[in-house]
Amino acid sequence: MIDLRLLREDPDRVRASQRARGEDVALVDSLLSADERRRSSGVRFDELRAEQKQLGKLIPKATADEKAELLKRAEQLKADVKAADAERDAADAETHELLLRLGNLVHPDVPVGGEEDFVTLETHGTIRDFGAEGFEPKDHLELGQLLGAIDVERGAKVSGSRFYFLTGVGALLELALVNAAMAQATAAGFTPMLTPALVRPQSMAGTGFLGQAAQDVYHLDKDDLYLVGTSEVALAAYHMDEILDADKLPLRYAGFSPCFRREAGSHGKDTRGIFRVHQFDKVEMFSYVDPEDTQAEHQRLLAWEKQWLSSLELPFRVIDVASGDLGSSAARKFDCEAWIPTQGKYRELTSTSDCTEFQSRRLSIRVRDGKQVKPLATLNGTLCAVPRTIVAILENHQLADGSVRVPEVLRPYLGGREVLEPVAR
Repeated sequence: MIDLRLLREDPDRVRASQRARGEDVALVDSLLSADERRRSSGVRFDELRAEQKQLGKLIPKATADEKAELLKRAEQLKADVKAADAERDAADAETHELLLRLGNLVHPDVPVGGEEDFVTLETHGTIRDFGAEGFEPKDHLELGQLLGAIDVERGAKVSGSRFYFLTGVGALLELALVNAAMAQATAAGFTPMLTPALVRPQSMAGTGFLGQAAQDVYHLDKDDLYLVGTSEVALAAYHMDEILDADKLPLRYAGFSPCFRREAGSHGKDTRGIFRVHQFDKVEMFSYVDPEDTQAEHQRLLAWEKQWLSSLELPFRVIDVASGDLGSSAARKFDCEAWIPTQGKYRELTSTSDCTEFQSRRLSIRVRDGKQVKPLATLNGTLCAVPRTIVAILENHQLADGSVRVPEVLRPYLGGREVLEPVAR
């Protein structure tokens, strides 16, 4: 959530942020009104309680005639205090509810617009000319079937659409990717973490995933637990309700977990293969930093993502995501999109978001710097979302006979294999 003081001091900035997101601007005025009621009712409660306490001191000293009048006033004050307390609680609850609906403040450098209004910041690698090489590229599913690596038919039989099995070298390729990604993250100073896949509502709400993203979340009604769509949730909530020491920052964690997404609203999109699925594994980077270091840390996370994709020898571009395509927690987000040959376009493989103090305020995570205690900043960045990375590797490194060249960074984790060979033709 944002700082209420900022809302009071500069409501036009918050309105502009809501407008840039394409979200309800009237929410700002509703929140300002609720906050004013919260503060005024709090003042009235304090005044009535002070009068009540003063009256309590006068009654024992009063004469018989005075005491009757004072007791009458005391009864009225008791009712007034109770009413003021209820009014304060209601206004406080309304303020909190409205505050949770408000997205993070969009960074001023973010391009304004919808999904297609991003700005390309840089491109890396060379797109292969398969025509010049003399063959038509196969898509990842055909390659995966030739290699005995992907089985979507049995995935659908067992679990339904958008589920799959990774088999043989497909399973080994996932393990290689996870181990190589964790090795890079560990070398960069991240603490490796295996995180829970089920979290409580306060963890999910605290990271901002029960707002606009709620339709994509799986909920277990009987247990009131949520399946995470990213280990960002567990990593953000790891220090929930804690005060951290400033000299311990930055704290950096690399979490591995299964991820679950309903993919609501994606009917008809990416139905072939394993690009858009309901369950997948991911290595996620997560940082806790001082708010003054948040933009520099965002660039560091992006650099680690670029290092990873470059090590996989994939052609990719970096985009500055437009305001209307940001998640509610993100003030700014950069995506790295890899080239997918059979689609003829770049597709998102990694993203990194600067969430400033938004999540830490919701999760009550603070930092102690001397005598000052304040919210800190959180950032997240995908290092390896496994299925999409497999898609990009298979398609970009395929050979004419259906085999696939293994990037050098993965070879130590695949028993030295340089090429994945077809098992069926």
